[in-house]
Amino acid sequence: MVKELFMPFIFSLLVIIFVLFVQFLLRAIDRFLGKGLDVITILEYLLLNLAWIIALAVPMAVLITTLLAFGRLSEDNEITAMRTAGISFLTIIRPALIFGLAVCLGLVYFNNFILPEMNFRARMLSGDIYRKRPDMQIDPGHFIGNIPDYGMIIGGKDGDIMSDVRIFSKTTGNTQTSIYSKTGTLTTIADALVLTLFNGEIHELDIEDFNDYRRIQFTKHVITLSVENLELTRRDTSNRSDREMTVPMMLERRNNYRDRITTVNQRLRKSFSRATGDSTMPVSYESAMDRIHEYRIVLEKDTVQIASQIRVKERRLRTLERQVANEFNLIHSYMKNQNRYGVEIHKKFSLPVACVLFVLLGAPLGVLAKKGGFVIGTSISFGFFLIYYLLLISGEEMADRTIVSPTVGMWTPNVILLLIASYLTFITARERAPFRINWPAFLNRQKKQKETS
Repeated sequence: MVKELFMPFIFSLLVIIFVLFVQFLLRAIDRFLGKGLDVITILEYLLLNLAWIIALAVPMAVLITTLLAFGRLSEDNEITAMRTAGISFLTIIRPALIFGLAVCLGLVYFNNFILPEMNFRARMLSGDIYRKRPDMQIDPGHFIGNIPDYGMIIGGKDGDIMSDVRIFSKTTGNTQTSIYSKTGTLTTIADALVLTLFNGEIHELDIEDFNDYRRIQFTKHVITLSVENLELTRRDTSNRSDREMTVPMMLERRNNYRDRITTVNQRLRKSFSRATGDSTMPVSYESAMDRIHEYRIVLEKDTVQIASQIRVKERRLRTLERQVANEFNLIHSYMKNQNRYGVEIHKKFSLPVACVLFVLLGAPLGVLAKKGGFVIGTSISFGFFLIYYLLLISGEEMADRTIVSPTVGMWTPNVILLLIASYLTFITARERAPFRINWPAFLNRQKKQKETS
């Protein structure tokens, strides 16, 4: 069974990685073309981005592998032979479950220690590549201010050809220069930018004497700008996003936000006690405003206190209303950040656990599908994986918006997958059809007539 699973797993994994990698390459190729990067840097950029592709490809490869392996065993009647020998279906899939568990543990390690570091380095390198040269950052209609000594705006761009080019000098001298050309290109050499303009005009104006003005027409004008740092500068920073952290890092961040929420709650409790005499912390913004409204009604009906005391308390209530709005916005922001880290923590474990569940799903699917080969197996696997991934993304989105908890958002797809896989495994172990269709009586009569004829 291990031999039956191992080689198809490697093959399926390589095929999925290749497909995802080609899609990524087609999207990202513009990031380093025309940048003058060396081959080592390009290979490093591609290698670092393989991390998230591998994390996504492994669970799908497990599902395809299991479906193909059990489909072939069923097609060759080996499943039937093992059952005839008294081996139950649950015993047959036990090695596959162990294989899935091994892959799960390997993916847990990969997601916790290798993936965050590679994501971090990939983001740093991508940012360094993006800033290396300005020629890829020119968008029509946007003012470009990162060209030395000049500002520029273009009307359109077709490939490398810019149209309706307008350039303004940044010099603080006595002469103000503006250039207009119908078309132009921006290229780079070893230590300079070369701006080549076609069919345009140069306007020079003496700022101290407006009568001193020159207008020069040209068919071709070349501007060479010396740039000291065109080489790729590699940054080193400790600022990481949630997808670039290990579980201990994210737990520390979550605890930090939890402490901040506690501090805000204590501050609100003291403010309520000072303004209303009640130090109970309201559970929501609405309940806090309701309590302030109720206290204001009581205050309006109070005939014991003098007018100056009532005015002081009214000012405290107005201050408290503003504070409540600010503090609950702050709490909501902290909770969103806390949930975001919680989502990433659970995702590092829920996706690897899905590998075991995909074994439990793929084995009965393979037995039921039997013939079909790699194409059918891949199609069925992709369909189930797409549904699972959509559920995972939906759960992540709802958890990020604090609609559900990170635990519910990240583990609900696995629970649904477990229920489907358990049902299919149960009916396969009992050798039953996965579902039965009760056809109408007249269709049954027509079916019997066809069979007799």
